[in-house]
Amino acid sequence: MPSSVPTRLTALDAFRGATMAFMVLVNNPGNGHFTYAPLQHAEWDGWTPTDVVFPSFVWIVGVAITLALGKRLEQGASKTTLLANAAKRALIIFVLGLLVYAVPTFDPHTFRILGVLQRIAICYFITVAIYLYYTDWRGQLAAALALMAAYWALMMYVPVPGFGSGQLDEAHNFAHYIDKIILGAHNYHNTKTWDPEGIVSTLPSIASMLLGVMAGHLLARKITLPEKIKQMAIFGVTLFASAYLLNTWMPINKKLWSDSFVLLMAGLDFLMLAAFLTVADVWGKKDIFKPFVIIGLNPITVYLVSEFADTLFNMLGCRTAIYGFFTQFLAPLNASLLYALLYVGLMYAVAYILYKRGIFLRA
Repeated sequence: MPSSVPTRLTALDAFRGATMAFMVLVNNPGNGHFTYAPLQHAEWDGWTPTDVVFPSFVWIVGVAITLALGKRLEQGASKTTLLANAAKRALIIFVLGLLVYAVPTFDPHTFRILGVLQRIAICYFITVAIYLYYTDWRGQLAAALALMAAYWALMMYVPVPGFGSGQLDEAHNFAHYIDKIILGAHNYHNTKTWDPEGIVSTLPSIASMLLGVMAGHLLARKITLPEKIKQMAIFGVTLFASAYLLNTWMPINKKLWSDSFVLLMAGLDFLMLAAFLTVADVWGKKDIFKPFVIIGLNPITVYLVSEFADTLFNMLGCRTAIYGFFTQFLAPLNASLLYALLYVGLMYAVAYILYKRGIFLRA
């Protein structure tokens, strides 16, 4: 029989939680100089499992937008009210993102303006606006394609002074040029002159979230769950293959958030959510995802606690001391990984306490 989709899906919460747990893992090695290759970002072109984390979270937000706002619209909520609520939520998330990079120095001259939460906030508000005022999935898909086309045109055809157009290397691309002149000293501290969550590359990031909206539409269709999973798998494989076709002209690149990267990551996300749905809802094995669900119910809180705790641990020398202790009986790579795994365990403990107390903090 046709089935409807509840606002909250165990599989979606589990996927979100698994994504957040992996983000904490890769962000918090015991020593950044000793990290296994899959737990590092690609140097430039190409991708690793670590590069999947952030776009997956962006995509999942898109899925949740469809399920949550679709229900609110059916209940008679006005678009103006929903957009105002989205603006408030986006502002809170953006400010929290600023705090992540301002702590502990609070130097107004150099703290990072854009970043992970800031990108989520911007993408979230614009995606909600598109969802509300282009309510047909065709209009939303057209918006995603238009954003990708605009990004392609900017990167390939707008000349960078001194270097010309179409440069996609790290130093000479158009996105780098814009970040350098607009953000200046407020760029990512590891790059100094450009930001991996920068201004121009936010355009295709919105497209990533809109492709999540497409998955939400598929989940909301009144067809059987096995049919939904089958269609998700087909879309996933199609997007994945399309990414490698486009890779010939615009390489897969997380730091540029290239169009091929958008398609590749969305393809993987369709496939991963299909897998989570199969195990949790078709096979009925929801219990094995419980730890991920617990994290997935408070993802922003877990992220913020992980960032602020890491800053505190570094200030107190805890990371260095614990990692140093582990190196007494483990190789540096394994000592670094063990620290990261324990840190994930600590963040799970935080999420578990919130879960047991019925506290679900929404930005």
